[in-house]
Formats: sequence, structure tokens, C-alpha cells
Amino acid sequence: MLCLFPVELTATSFSSVQLQRKASLKSEPQLRFGAFGGVSAMEKREGDNHAVGQNAGQSIMPRRNTGNLNNLNMDIQVTNPPEAAALFNLHQADRFGEFEHSSEQNCKQDLFPKWHLPMKIASVISLLTFIYTSMRDVIYPFITRKENVFYKIPILVINKVLPVVSITLLALVYLPGILAAGFQLYFGTKYKRFPQWLDRWMLSRKQFGLLSFFFAAMHACYSLCYPMRRSYRYKLLNWAFQQVKQKKENAWIEHDVWRMEIYVSLGILGLALLALLAVTSIPSVSHSLTWREFHYIQVRINVIIACH
Repeated sequence: MLCLFPVELTATSFSSVQLQRKASLKSEPQLRFGAFGGVSAMEKREGDNHAVGQNAGQSIMPRRNTGNLNNLNMDIQVTNPPEAAALFNLHQADRFGEFEHSSEQNCKQDLFPKWHLPMKIASVISLLTFIYTSMRDVIYPFITRKENVFYKIPILVINKVLPVVSITLLALVYLPGILAAGFQLYFGTKYKRFPQWLDRWMLSRKQFGLLSFFFAAMHACYSLCYPMRRSYRYKLLNWAFQQVKQKKENAWIEHDVWRMEIYVSLGILGLALLALLAVTSIPSVSHSLTWREFHYIQVRINVIIACH
């Protein structure tokens, strides 16, 4: 048993300790002593009184963990400035090496994997809406009345496509939630996994919402460009000439004015609410909100937008 109290070693105590050590070595030849669990010098030089005193001093010291030795060696290395700098550079090189990838690994990475499905669906809806609007507003007048209105395609036709795509994508944000609720009610449990197509659809709701805001913003920009069109200026001159020809002093139409004012006002409000939803979709903003606040914004405000 190791003694934890300080002991004064004298010349007489050295001899007594030597006799005790020889007896213990005969009875326990495998016993070893050391400050950190290493081999004592007693096994090499048994006849040296100085070694006996050293072993006696080591015997009264508590056994330490070998892990402390590694920490001590590390502290010794760090205290040396050149070696500490080299160790820091090596550590930083290992850190930056984690971000380095080979060209083969970069080729295997997909570009915006979560946006594949929303972009495909938005492209299909835009294409179908554009074809339908072009046939109704451009092709049909040209065939029936021989009226050339192909100038409407760049601004007027596209501006009619954008709001339709925006409201359709916004509906696709909430439709999977309704389907998931019906799925859970049908099976009577909420722990059953959704089908793969529904699960992928629900994971893409954020992308659908952002695309809906993008198309709504584009619709607002196209609407602001209406007075800047050359065709609108020519039509304005024609309306003024017809008014003068008909000798009308006032061409005010009450219901047309109210209708346009209401359209513009509701469009601005809808775009502002969509912008609020888009901002709350940013991770840094959504993490700062509580679940009740986030749920209120995402549900109540979208109902108002759908009513618009």
C-alpha cells in the first residue's frame, strides 16, 4: 500500500528500506514502481543506496494516469513558440482539408436538388398557361378577324401568365398538407409513413412558396411597365382623337375606375404579404420566431392571400 504522507529519509532508514525491498522482490518478483506507471530503477541497480532512496521517494508518490503524461508532453510542446506555430498550422491545414474535394466528388454533387421538382412543375404550368393565353388573345383574333396583335406576346400575354402560375404554385404549397391530413384520418394514426411522392412534395413546399413570390413580383414589375409601352401611347392618342370626334368633354367611366383602383390596391397588399412570407422562410428569421408565431404567419396570412 502506498503512503501518501511525507517521510524523512535518513541514512538508517535507507538500509532498512533496502532490506525491505530485497524481501519484497523475492516474494513478488513482478512488482514494479514508478511515478507514471513505468519501470522502476530498482530492478536495474539493487545495490545502489541512491537508487533505493529514489525508489523509496517514488513509492510514497501516488500512481498517476498515463493520459496525464500525454497531456504533459503536449503542454511542453506548446510552450515552445516555433513548435506551437507548426502545430497550429498543421491543425489549420487539417481543418481546411475537410473542404477540399476532388473533381470527381464535385461532379457527383447535384445542383439545387430540392429545386428540381418545383422548377419542373412551374415550367410546365407556365408553358401550358402561355400556350392557352396566346391561342385565346393572339391566334384566335388573327384567324377569325384577321387582326394582327402579336405585339401582345412580350408584355400582355406574359403578364397574364405570371399571376396564374403564382396562384397555382401557392395552392400547391397547401394542398399536400390537406392530403397528409386525409391520409392520417384514413389510416387512423399519425405514425404511418407517407407515400414517397407525398413526402417529397411536402419537403418541397418552401421552394413552391418562394417560386410563387417570384412570379408575383415579376407580375408587379410587368404591370408597372404598361404605361411605358409604345402601343399604349398610340392607343391613348386614338382614344383622345375618338373623344374629340365624338365631342365628348368627359370620358369618365365610374365602374372602370373603381375596378382598376381595387385591382391595384389588392395586388399591392397581396405582394406585400407574399414578401412577408418569403422573409419568414429565411432560416435566420424563422429560427427567431416561436412555433405559434411562425404558424400564424404561414397559415393566416396565406388565407388572406388566397382570398385576394
